[in-house]
Amino acid sequence: MNAEELIEEVAGAYRPRDPRAVAFLPAWHDLSPENREAAFDLATDMRAIEAALDPEGRSATVRAVLARIPRRSP
Repeated sequence: MNAEELIEEVAGAYRPRDPRAVAFLPAWHDLSPENREAAFDLATDMRAIEAALDPEGRSATVRAVLARIPRRSP
């Protein structure tokens, strides 16, 4: 995988979920420090676009986090 593909993978909202471990993408470790910064910048831009397009102003990350929080009964 080339640097551009790794950046795209890391910048995406998808993260593997395993209740036994902290979620991370192996691709992160394959990036140089400069490319990690580029991935961060791209991810920040992508989350802002997602939020701008969402009727509730939520990014994919916000939606994923909220989906994992148990709701209380009134």
